[in-house]
Amino acid sequence: MTTAYVYHPLYLEHKQRGHPENPERLQHVMETLRSESMLEQLIALEPTPATADEIELVHSAAHRLRVQEVAARGGGHLDPDTYVNGRSYQVALLAAGGTSTAARAVIEGKVDNAFCLVRPPGHHATPNRGMGFCLFNNIAIAARVAQQQDNLERVMIVDFDVHHGNGTQDAFYQDPTVLYFSTHQYPYYPGTGHWRETGNLAGKGTTINVPLPAGVGDDGYAAVFRSLLWPAAERFRPQMILVSAGFDAHWSDPLAFMLLSLTGYARMVQDLCAMAQKLCGGRIVFVLEGGYHLDVLAYSVLNAFRVLLGEDRITDPLGPSPADEEPIGGLIEQLAQYNELA
Repeated sequence: MTTAYVYHPLYLEHKQRGHPENPERLQHVMETLRSESMLEQLIALEPTPATADEIELVHSAAHRLRVQEVAARGGGHLDPDTYVNGRSYQVALLAAGGTSTAARAVIEGKVDNAFCLVRPPGHHATPNRGMGFCLFNNIAIAARVAQQQDNLERVMIVDFDVHHGNGTQDAFYQDPTVLYFSTHQYPYYPGTGHWRETGNLAGKGTTINVPLPAGVGDDGYAAVFRSLLWPAAERFRPQMILVSAGFDAHWSDPLAFMLLSLTGYARMVQDLCAMAQKLCGGRIVFVLEGGYHLDVLAYSVLNAFRVLLGEDRITDPLGPSPADEEPIGGLIEQLAQYNELA
Protein backbone atom coordinates (compact mmCIF):
# COMPACT_ATOMS: atom_id res chain seq x y z
CA MET A 1 0.00 0.00 0.00
CA THR A 2 1.15 3.56 -0.70
CA THR A 3 -0.09 5.98 1.94
CA ALA A 4 0.26 9.75 1.84
CA TYR A 5 0.01 12.46 4.44
CA VAL A 6 -0.66 16.17 4.19
CA TYR A 7 1.07 18.53 6.60
CA HIS A 8 2.50 22.04 6.48
CA PRO A 9 4.21 24.20 9.18
CA LEU A 10 1.71 26.98 8.41
CA TYR A 11 -0.94 24.86 10.16
CA LEU A 12 0.77 25.79 13.43
CA GLU A 13 0.23 29.52 12.88
CA HIS A 14 -3.48 29.41 13.72
CA LYS A 15 -3.38 29.81 17.49
CA GLN A 16 -4.77 31.50 20.55
CA ARG A 17 -3.27 31.16 24.00
CA GLY A 18 -5.21 28.81 26.28
CA HIS A 19 -7.53 27.45 23.59
CA PRO A 20 -7.99 23.64 23.44
CA GLU A 21 -7.69 23.64 19.63
CA ASN A 22 -4.05 24.69 19.45
CA PRO A 23 -0.82 23.92 17.54
CA GLU A 24 0.43 21.58 20.26
CA ARG A 25 -2.10 18.99 19.06
CA LEU A 26 -0.49 18.73 15.65
CA GLN A 27 3.04 19.17 16.98
CA HIS A 28 2.60 16.17 19.27
CA VAL A 29 1.24 14.09 16.40
CA MET A 30 4.22 14.92 14.21
CA GLU A 31 6.73 14.28 17.01
CA THR A 32 5.19 10.85 17.63
CA LEU A 33 5.19 9.94 13.94
CA ARG A 34 8.87 10.90 13.74
CA SER A 35 9.86 9.02 16.90
CA GLU A 36 8.10 5.90 15.60
CA SER A 37 9.84 6.19 12.20
CA MET A 38 6.47 6.46 10.50
CA LEU A 39 7.01 9.49 8.26
CA GLU A 40 9.70 7.74 6.24
CA GLN A 41 7.15 5.09 5.29
CA LEU A 42 4.73 7.69 3.92
CA ILE A 43 4.50 9.91 0.88
CA ALA A 44 4.38 13.62 1.72
CA LEU A 45 1.91 15.64 -0.34
CA GLU A 46 2.51 19.37 -0.61
CA PRO A 47 -0.77 21.17 0.09
CA THR A 48 -1.87 24.07 -2.07
CA PRO A 49 -4.34 26.70 -0.83
CA ALA A 50 -7.97 26.36 -1.84
CA THR A 51 -9.12 29.06 -4.20
CA ALA A 52 -11.99 31.38 -3.41
CA ASP A 53 -14.10 29.52 -5.97
CA GLU A 54 -13.34 26.20 -4.26
CA ILE A 55 -14.26 27.56 -0.83
CA GLU A 56 -17.49 28.87 -2.31
CA LEU A 57 -18.49 25.43 -3.57
CA VAL A 58 -19.59 24.96 0.05
CA HIS A 59 -19.55 28.37 1.76
CA SER A 60 -21.16 31.68 0.94
CA ALA A 61 -18.93 34.45 -0.33
CA ALA A 62 -20.05 36.50 2.69
CA HIS A 63 -18.69 33.90 5.10
CA ARG A 64 -15.37 33.56 3.27
CA LEU A 65 -14.94 37.33 3.19
CA ARG A 66 -15.78 37.64 6.88
CA VAL A 67 -12.99 35.23 7.82
CA GLN A 68 -10.62 37.11 5.51
CA GLU A 69 -11.59 40.48 6.96
CA VAL A 70 -11.28 39.40 10.61
CA ALA A 71 -7.82 38.02 9.88
CA ALA A 72 -6.82 41.16 7.98
CA ARG A 73 -7.51 43.34 11.01
CA GLY A 74 -5.37 41.09 13.20
CA GLY A 75 -7.93 38.63 14.52
CA GLY A 76 -11.09 38.26 16.56
CA HIS A 77 -13.85 35.73 17.14
CA LEU A 78 -16.56 34.29 14.89
CA ASP A 79 -18.30 33.05 18.05
CA PRO A 80 -17.13 32.65 21.67
CA ASP A 81 -15.40 29.34 20.84
CA THR A 82 -14.03 30.10 17.38
CA TYR A 83 -11.05 32.40 17.03
CA VAL A 84 -9.27 33.97 14.08
CA ASN A 85 -5.78 35.46 14.20
CA GLY A 86 -3.83 37.34 11.57
CA ARG A 87 -2.70 34.14 9.82
CA SER A 88 -5.90 32.13 10.18
CA TYR A 89 -7.40 32.90 6.78
CA GLN A 90 -4.32 31.65 4.93
CA VAL A 91 -4.04 28.65 7.24
CA ALA A 92 -7.68 27.75 6.67
CA LEU A 93 -7.27 28.02 2.89
CA LEU A 94 -4.28 25.67 3.11
CA ALA A 95 -6.19 23.21 5.31
CA ALA A 96 -9.08 23.04 2.86
CA GLY A 97 -6.73 22.92 -0.12
CA GLY A 98 -4.59 20.24 1.49
CA THR A 99 -7.62 18.02 1.97
CA SER A 100 -8.53 18.40 -1.71
CA THR A 101 -4.88 17.74 -2.64
CA ALA A 102 -5.03 14.38 -0.85
CA ALA A 103 -8.38 13.43 -2.35
CA ARG A 104 -7.12 14.17 -5.85
CA ALA A 105 -3.95 12.13 -5.33
CA VAL A 106 -6.06 9.14 -4.32
CA ILE A 107 -8.57 9.61 -7.15
CA GLU A 108 -5.76 9.83 -9.71
CA GLY A 109 -4.10 6.72 -8.31
CA LYS A 110 -0.90 8.47 -7.27
CA VAL A 111 -1.34 6.95 -3.79
CA ASP A 112 -3.70 4.33 -2.40
CA ASN A 113 -4.96 6.33 0.57
CA ALA A 114 -4.13 9.35 2.70
CA PHE A 115 -4.49 11.11 6.05
CA CYS A 116 -4.71 14.92 6.17
CA LEU A 117 -2.98 16.35 9.25
CA VAL A 118 -4.62 19.73 8.88
CA ARG A 119 -5.99 22.40 11.17
CA PRO A 120 -8.13 24.28 11.94
CA PRO A 121 -10.72 21.49 11.85
CA GLY A 122 -13.79 21.86 9.69
CA HIS A 123 -16.89 19.78 10.29
CA HIS A 124 -18.80 22.40 12.33
CA ALA A 125 -18.37 25.14 9.71
CA THR A 126 -21.72 25.61 7.98
CA PRO A 127 -22.22 27.17 4.56
CA ASN A 128 -22.81 30.55 6.22
CA ARG A 129 -20.75 30.61 9.42
CA GLY A 130 -17.74 29.31 11.27
CA MET A 131 -18.28 27.72 14.67
CA GLY A 132 -17.03 25.02 17.03
CA PHE A 133 -13.33 25.84 16.40
CA CYS A 134 -13.92 25.50 12.60
CA LEU A 135 -13.48 28.18 9.91
CA PHE A 136 -14.00 26.36 6.59
CA ASN A 137 -15.36 22.85 6.16
CA ASN A 138 -12.30 21.01 4.85
CA ILE A 139 -13.97 17.68 4.15
CA ALA A 140 -17.08 19.15 2.53
CA ILE A 141 -14.95 21.30 0.24
CA ALA A 142 -12.86 18.27 -0.76
CA ALA A 143 -16.01 16.31 -1.55
CA ARG A 144 -17.36 19.10 -3.74
CA VAL A 145 -14.03 19.58 -5.51
CA ALA A 146 -13.87 15.83 -6.18
CA GLN A 147 -17.34 15.94 -7.68
CA GLN A 148 -16.86 19.09 -9.74
CA GLN A 149 -13.26 18.67 -10.89
CA ASP A 150 -12.75 14.89 -10.78
CA ASN A 151 -16.25 13.82 -11.87
CA LEU A 152 -17.11 11.63 -8.89
CA GLU A 153 -20.83 10.99 -8.66
CA ARG A 154 -21.14 9.48 -5.17
CA VAL A 155 -19.04 10.35 -2.10
CA MET A 156 -19.58 8.96 1.39
CA ILE A 157 -18.48 10.98 4.42
CA VAL A 158 -18.14 9.09 7.70
CA ASP A 159 -17.77 11.27 10.79
CA PHE A 160 -16.73 9.57 14.04
CA ASP A 161 -15.82 12.75 15.94
CA VAL A 162 -17.61 12.81 19.30
CA HIS A 163 -19.41 16.00 18.24
CA HIS A 164 -21.96 16.03 15.44
CA GLY A 165 -20.68 17.55 12.21
CA ASN A 166 -23.55 19.96 11.76
CA GLY A 167 -21.73 21.93 9.08
CA THR A 168 -21.12 18.89 6.90
CA GLN A 169 -24.72 17.79 7.36
CA ASP A 170 -25.99 21.23 6.35
CA ALA A 171 -23.82 21.29 3.23
CA PHE A 172 -25.32 18.07 1.84
CA TYR A 173 -28.74 17.83 3.49
CA GLN A 174 -30.62 18.09 0.18
CA ASP A 175 -28.01 16.31 -1.93
CA PRO A 176 -28.45 12.61 -2.83
CA THR A 177 -24.90 12.35 -4.20
CA VAL A 178 -23.22 12.59 -0.77
CA LEU A 179 -24.01 10.14 2.02
CA TYR A 180 -23.25 11.65 5.43
CA PHE A 181 -23.01 9.14 8.30
CA SER A 182 -22.25 10.43 11.80
CA THR A 183 -21.72 8.81 15.19
CA HIS A 184 -21.71 11.32 18.05
CA GLN A 185 -22.51 11.83 21.71
CA TYR A 186 -26.06 13.16 22.05
CA PRO A 187 -27.33 15.44 23.42
CA TYR A 188 -24.08 17.35 23.30
CA TYR A 189 -22.50 20.23 21.39
CA PRO A 190 -23.69 21.46 18.91
CA GLY A 191 -27.12 19.97 19.72
CA THR A 192 -27.85 18.68 16.23
CA GLY A 193 -27.74 15.13 14.88
CA HIS A 194 -31.02 13.60 16.07
CA TRP A 195 -31.82 10.29 14.38
CA ARG A 196 -34.84 11.92 12.71
CA GLU A 197 -32.47 14.20 10.73
CA THR A 198 -32.16 12.11 7.56
CA GLY A 199 -32.00 14.68 4.76
CA ASN A 200 -34.54 16.70 2.82
CA LEU A 201 -36.05 16.76 -0.68
CA ALA A 202 -33.79 14.83 -3.08
CA GLY A 203 -31.38 14.19 -0.21
CA LYS A 204 -33.91 12.35 1.95
CA GLY A 205 -32.24 9.21 3.26
CA THR A 206 -28.64 10.21 2.55
CA THR A 207 -28.02 11.63 6.01
CA ILE A 208 -27.77 8.98 8.73
CA ASN A 209 -27.26 10.10 12.30
CA VAL A 210 -26.34 7.76 15.14
CA PRO A 211 -26.85 9.81 18.32
CA LEU A 212 -25.22 7.88 21.17
CA PRO A 213 -25.63 8.26 24.92
CA ALA A 214 -22.59 8.93 27.06
CA GLY A 215 -20.67 5.80 27.99
CA VAL A 216 -20.56 3.98 24.65
CA GLY A 217 -17.22 2.36 23.84
CA ASP A 218 -15.51 -0.20 21.64
CA ASP A 219 -18.32 -2.76 21.51
CA GLY A 220 -21.02 -0.20 20.83
CA TYR A 221 -19.13 1.54 18.04
CA ALA A 222 -18.26 -1.82 16.45
CA ALA A 223 -21.93 -2.77 16.50
CA VAL A 224 -22.90 0.55 14.90
CA PHE A 225 -20.43 -0.02 12.08
CA ARG A 226 -21.52 -3.63 11.61
CA SER A 227 -25.28 -3.10 11.74
CA LEU A 228 -25.71 0.41 10.34
CA LEU A 229 -22.67 1.73 8.46
CA TRP A 230 -21.89 -1.37 6.42
CA PRO A 231 -25.43 -1.80 5.05
CA ALA A 232 -25.74 1.95 4.40
CA ALA A 233 -22.45 1.98 2.48
CA GLU A 234 -23.33 -1.12 0.48
CA ARG A 235 -26.67 0.42 -0.48
CA PHE A 236 -25.08 3.74 -1.49
CA ARG A 237 -22.03 2.27 -3.33
CA PRO A 238 -19.66 5.24 -2.90
CA GLN A 239 -16.86 5.94 -5.36
CA MET A 240 -14.77 7.37 -2.53
CA ILE A 241 -14.89 7.49 1.27
CA LEU A 242 -13.86 10.59 3.22
CA VAL A 243 -13.56 10.33 7.01
CA SER A 244 -13.91 13.14 9.55
CA ALA A 245 -11.50 11.62 12.05
CA GLY A 246 -12.03 13.11 15.48
CA PHE A 247 -10.40 11.21 18.34
CA ASP A 248 -12.31 12.85 21.17
CA ALA A 249 -14.59 9.87 21.95
CA HIS A 250 -11.71 8.21 23.82
CA TRP A 251 -12.41 7.47 27.47
CA SER A 252 -9.71 9.91 28.64
CA ASP A 253 -10.60 12.87 26.42
CA PRO A 254 -11.27 15.98 28.55
CA LEU A 255 -14.12 17.35 26.41
CA ALA A 256 -16.48 14.35 26.15
CA PHE A 257 -17.86 11.32 27.98
CA MET A 258 -17.44 8.30 25.70
CA LEU A 259 -15.41 5.14 26.32
CA LEU A 260 -13.56 4.27 23.12
CA SER A 261 -9.99 2.98 23.45
CA LEU A 262 -7.08 3.38 21.06
CA THR A 263 -7.64 -0.23 20.05
CA GLY A 264 -11.30 0.51 19.37
CA TYR A 265 -10.36 3.44 17.16
CA ALA A 266 -7.86 1.32 15.20
CA ARG A 267 -10.52 -1.31 14.59
CA MET A 268 -12.88 1.36 13.26
CA VAL A 269 -10.16 2.46 10.84
CA GLN A 270 -9.66 -1.17 9.81
CA ASP A 271 -13.39 -1.47 9.14
CA LEU A 272 -13.43 1.70 7.04
CA CYS A 273 -10.43 0.57 4.99
CA ALA A 274 -12.06 -2.80 4.38
CA MET A 275 -15.19 -0.97 3.29
CA ALA A 276 -13.20 1.14 0.86
CA GLN A 277 -11.47 -1.94 -0.55
CA LYS A 278 -14.78 -3.68 -1.13
CA LEU A 279 -16.80 -0.76 -2.48
CA CYS A 280 -14.53 1.82 -4.13
CA GLY A 281 -11.15 0.39 -5.02
CA GLY A 282 -9.62 1.32 -1.65
CA ARG A 283 -10.09 5.06 -2.20
CA ILE A 284 -10.24 6.56 1.29
CA VAL A 285 -8.94 9.78 2.86
CA PHE A 286 -8.96 10.60 6.58
CA VAL A 287 -9.15 14.24 7.68
CA LEU A 288 -8.23 15.33 11.20
CA GLU A 289 -11.00 16.91 13.27
CA GLY A 290 -11.07 16.89 17.11
CA GLY A 291 -9.16 15.10 19.84
CA TYR A 292 -7.80 16.92 22.89
CA HIS A 293 -5.80 14.36 24.87
CA LEU A 294 -2.41 14.70 23.23
CA ASP A 295 -1.23 11.10 23.55
CA VAL A 296 -4.60 9.74 22.45
CA LEU A 297 -4.52 11.97 19.40
CA ALA A 298 -0.94 11.07 18.48
CA TYR A 299 -1.29 7.31 18.96
CA SER A 300 -4.66 7.27 17.17
CA VAL A 301 -3.08 8.88 14.13
CA LEU A 302 -0.07 6.53 14.34
CA ASN A 303 -2.34 3.48 14.48
CA ALA A 304 -4.42 4.84 11.60
CA PHE A 305 -1.33 5.13 9.42
CA ARG A 306 -0.36 1.55 10.27
CA VAL A 307 -3.79 0.35 9.18
CA LEU A 308 -3.61 2.41 5.98
CA LEU A 309 -0.26 0.79 5.21
CA GLY A 310 -1.76 -2.66 5.73
CA GLU A 311 -0.09 -3.38 9.07
CA ASP A 312 -1.75 -5.19 11.98
CA ARG A 313 0.20 -3.67 14.90
CA ILE A 314 -1.74 -1.43 17.31
CA THR A 315 -0.17 0.67 20.08
CA ASP A 316 -2.48 1.28 23.05
CA PRO A 317 -0.52 2.45 26.12
CA LEU A 318 -3.68 3.77 27.83
CA GLY A 319 -5.56 0.47 27.61
CA PRO A 320 -9.30 -0.17 27.78
CA SER A 321 -11.79 2.06 29.53
CA PRO A 322 -11.90 1.61 33.31
CA ALA A 323 -15.70 2.05 33.23
CA ASP A 324 -18.36 -0.35 32.02
CA GLU A 325 -19.88 0.40 28.64
CA GLU A 326 -23.51 1.36 28.10
CA PRO A 327 -25.45 -1.21 25.99
CA ILE A 328 -27.10 0.21 22.86
CA GLY A 329 -28.64 -2.82 21.16
CA GLY A 330 -32.13 -1.35 21.28
CA LEU A 331 -31.00 1.96 19.78
CA ILE A 332 -29.21 0.21 16.92
CA GLU A 333 -32.31 -1.85 16.14
CA GLN A 334 -34.46 1.29 16.14
CA LEU A 335 -32.06 3.15 13.83
CA ALA A 336 -31.79 0.20 11.46
CA GLN A 337 -35.55 0.12 11.07
CA TYR A 338 -35.92 3.90 10.75
CA ASN A 339 -33.22 4.14 8.08
CA GLU A 340 -34.45 0.97 6.32
CA LEU A 341 -31.18 -0.85 6.95
CA ALA A 342 -32.62 -3.88 8.76
